[in-house]
Amino acid sequence: MSSGATQRAHYDAIIAEYELHYDDPSSQAYRQRFIYSFMFAGIDLTGKKVLEAMCGSGQTTRHILERGATVWGLDISMEAIARFKRRWPMCGAIQASMLDLGLRSGTFDCVVVVGGLHHLHPHLQRGIDEIHRILRPGGHFCFAEPNRRSLPDTVRKVWYKLDPLFAPGEAAIDMDKIKKENASRFEFVLEKYGGNLAYLFVLNSMIFRIPAPWKPFYAPLMMRMEAALTPLSSNRCFSHYVICQWRKR
Repeated sequence: MSSGATQRAHYDAIIAEYELHYDDPSSQAYRQRFIYSFMFAGIDLTGKKVLEAMCGSGQTTRHILERGATVWGLDISMEAIARFKRRWPMCGAIQASMLDLGLRSGTFDCVVVVGGLHHLHPHLQRGIDEIHRILRPGGHFCFAEPNRRSLPDTVRKVWYKLDPLFAPGEAAIDMDKIKKENASRFEFVLEKYGGNLAYLFVLNSMIFRIPAPWKPFYAPLMMRMEAALTPLSSNRCFSHYVICQWRKR
């Protein structure tokens, strides 16, 4: 089975559980407070055409629509796109691989990826090439991903290999490497590191096998602790993820 087919089968199998844990009110509250407020800072999406790439069933869609954009969702999983269509009938939907989008160049004003790029290894740069190609000049590439070269990543590397919830080949993003490879094509507008207790136990409750109904009871405390520990987790060495905003030159 090809790597694309393997990934498609993997996400078809876990999409229902993924939606339960990553799209509940507690996870959405985390995303709004700690991710979206930085990822889209200073960008006016009113009337813009946005691709929510590797979208799952559309966890970021509501926020993008509320900013006045037209949204297209893209995912390799047929089950994910079927769910996306049912949830967001007003949006476009594309079932395709990030490595071969089959879309016209310069189609979108913004491409958004939340927790998807690290699934593209070892073809990450090929995926970024496609994102660059379909962006219009001056368009934004906004993403949030687990980052390499941090203390939490030493644990993550082992976990990725042992836990069947992760697809083969998943690996955190090496920001130094991808910035070096794309410096001539993108302006790096924002790069913010973060993530600690709420990131782990609220947003990633699925990984820790925490029953989703428990989250409303402990999430408020975890969110307060996350905010208090932000000065520590904003240091790249102790962070769990990086939020980036790039602009196509």
